[in-house]
Amino acid sequence: MQGIIITQSSSKRAPEEMSIWLAVPPPSPAARPRLLCNSRLNCISWLDRTLVGAFSGVLSFGLLVSSPSAIAFETPSLQTSISPPLTSSEICREFEPEDRADTGPEVVTNEGIVEEAWKIVNDSFLDAGGRRWSQESWQQKRGDILINSIQTRSKAHQIIKRMLASLGDPYTRFLSPEEFSKMARYDMTGIGINLREVPDENGIIRMKVLGIILDGPAHSAGVRQGDEILAVNGVEVQGKSAFEVSSLLQGPNETFVTIQVKHGNCGPTESIEVQRQLVARTPVFYRLEQADGDTTPAGYIRLKEFNALARKDLVIAMKRLQDMGASYFILDLRDNLGGLVQAGIEIAKLFLGEGDTVIYTVGRDSQFQKAIVADASPLVQAPVIVLVNDKTASASEIVASALHDNCRAVLVGQRTYGKGLIQSVFELRDGSGVVVTVGKYVTPNHKDINGNGIEPDFQKLPDYTWSSLPNWHLTNSWPQCPK
Repeated sequence: MQGIIITQSSSKRAPEEMSIWLAVPPPSPAARPRLLCNSRLNCISWLDRTLVGAFSGVLSFGLLVSSPSAIAFETPSLQTSISPPLTSSEICREFEPEDRADTGPEVVTNEGIVEEAWKIVNDSFLDAGGRRWSQESWQQKRGDILINSIQTRSKAHQIIKRMLASLGDPYTRFLSPEEFSKMARYDMTGIGINLREVPDENGIIRMKVLGIILDGPAHSAGVRQGDEILAVNGVEVQGKSAFEVSSLLQGPNETFVTIQVKHGNCGPTESIEVQRQLVARTPVFYRLEQADGDTTPAGYIRLKEFNALARKDLVIAMKRLQDMGASYFILDLRDNLGGLVQAGIEIAKLFLGEGDTVIYTVGRDSQFQKAIVADASPLVQAPVIVLVNDKTASASEIVASALHDNCRAVLVGQRTYGKGLIQSVFELRDGSGVVVTVGKYVTPNHKDINGNGIEPDFQKLPDYTWSSLPNWHLTNSWPQCPK
């Protein structure tokens, strides 16, 4: 199940963001938290069948990505007819609701909502700020809160707000039903769908449409929730992550993309042409630089944010700069406050060798104790300089630390911001939600990013000829690496 990695924004905070990353522990039967689901009954059904996988880990749409002003999610109609038995050649498992007596709508009490929020924190919260949170003290708080009857839903929400505020974590907070609804509306594909990687009973990953904007581009063209995406513009998606497929779907506004879909689990396969409407702008700007008298041209790349186009456009920029003669790269991450964390992870992998660690995650739940590693050879072998400052945050810090700790780059500038926490968004049964810190990032050299930032190697570019740069890893000039 996915969680959402979020970073707050203010004069001293990195902007709000969601990332693609595995971050949410399985919900307990009592709490039943959901993450950006469009129908409670439908989502719980998928949860019970362990079919809601990960977006490639936590899908984090960035709040930096444009969103429609008013959208709704389509809920599949429930079918109650009973089909005759299928032969072995006809077996095809559809998601059908189980026969059950009509017990009417679920009654959600005010006390139940408060306890649900309490349990999410009890099961998942990571005290990354060293405030000495304990489950014992949290258990005492539950008794203090639920000792009296809660008369109104508004009062229940106020109690949850105060309860979360007592944690002392600026990123753990309550979302009203309206705020949670808005959180579910972000579209990183440009055609009005959200994708998730759903394993079938044989463990094969299927790319499913598990969120769709009613009357959006894809819905109007005939795509439906539950459809499986098979190909984008003739490129098969098997083996690709939801993030990679979303990037394939992105393109200039009002252009067309052809997607091959399989309707439902047993329906026909169809090629559908969809006109893009929502689009992320390219965050990549690049040029070839060469100082007077210098025989080593540099490929300068400015990356403004990490959106769905970042990796694809960065690859294009690096290949073009190499063709133009660039012998090393300057990756400028100054004032880059983050965006899609998964984009940062995928971009870091472009520079690393197979098996190199990109980042570690740490959390109370074993799902958050992971090492993310590069799984292919690097796109480029040329040396890299990464420019950073005090507004280099979150996904930018993941890239900077990954390249630095793996001896692929030197860092130049100021200490980075220091945002390395993982937040997950859980929906409560009344449509409200809670954002809870559930983990944190640790660099390949096992340094905690959060609250510390990353110290650069140099405050300014050294005053010697950059022609020596290709040999940095063989000398003492590269401070963090052995001779």
